[in-house]
Amino acid sequence: MADLPDRGAGVKPGRVAPQSGRAEVDAFLNKARQVEAVAPAPGAGRLIFALDATMSRQPTWDMACALQGQMFAACAALGGLGVQLVYFRGMGECRSSSWVGDPRRLTELMSRIDCRGGHTQIGRVLAHIRDEARRQPVRAFVFVGDAMEENADDLCALAGELGLLGIKAFMFQEGHDLAAATAFREIARLTGGSYARFNAGSAAQLLDLLKAAAFYAAGGRAALQRLAESEAGARALLTQMGNRR
Repeated sequence: MADLPDRGAGVKPGRVAPQSGRAEVDAFLNKARQVEAVAPAPGAGRLIFALDATMSRQPTWDMACALQGQMFAACAALGGLGVQLVYFRGMGECRSSSWVGDPRRLTELMSRIDCRGGHTQIGRVLAHIRDEARRQPVRAFVFVGDAMEENADDLCALAGELGLLGIKAFMFQEGHDLAAATAFREIARLTGGSYARFNAGSAAQLLDLLKAAAFYAAGGRAALQRLAESEAGARALLTQMGNRR
């Protein structure tokens, strides 16, 4: 989708979603570039929010779009949160947004993306996160998906690189695909992050997971520990992270 500028290695442009005409999208982009207030505040934690946008993902995409504003709001007292959206879909389309610090901006971006059939491109997402972190600090990333159709060893090699850079992976799986579960767990382990499964249509469950990851991105382990005092989702992720830093 043209709303999202190409960033990072291997990120390819896509087509405008059917619900938006080219003129409308261009006008939106021109307006967005003029709004400096949406940029993350200096010193805000940075989280890459990566989603599988292949055809099976539309219900969860819509749910994530509705919830992401609460993810931002939860981190306001911790100094704020900068988020970059990354997604893949269709025939080799894998794209990322600029960094934003306003949930309304991210909602606008996500609302212009429709899910399309295609294979997973998790390796390209991990490579992009690595390259982005070499330009500026990234503390963590969230990945939400339901499948894995790539070489697991290749993904684990990339995850190892992210672990060396200190980037924690929060891998959230919808459904019960065994290959995805195995790969997601290993990516989380190699980065010192966490893996969790959520149920289709469970907005509250996904929100708890997103808030926990956002707390870590905004305030580190100490912030996640504070959240874990009151929320079970944060406790589960923190327990899985164990003594890893």
